[in-house]
Amino acid sequence: MINFNYSPFYYFHILYCDSMKKLNINEYNPSFGVLIDVQHPDDYLKNPTLGSINIYSDKLLMNYKTILDKSKKYFIVCNKGHLSQKVVAMLEYLGYDVTQVIK
Repeated sequence: MINFNYSPFYYFHILYCDSMKKLNINEYNPSFGVLIDVQHPDDYLKNPTLGSINIYSDKLLMNYKTILDKSKKYFIVCNKGHLSQKVVAMLEYLGYDVTQVIK
């Protein structure tokens, strides 16, 4: 039975996060695709990911149609992995070729 005390995103997260593509940051090569760090800009300034562009997760998810191109591959990273996991799950559901990058 579904417990409706949880948000719908909770169930979405459970369904999609186990099967998503993941890559260690040491294995990433710029030739693979675009590396996007989804941290808040203040956090990105304190701890940037080398070779990445910073697009905050909220901005990316609210404007994905104008920011992303479905013909490209995207590699999503953040410091702890939780935020990037949620972003990858949502973008994968929307039909984008995305991989979570683990630091």
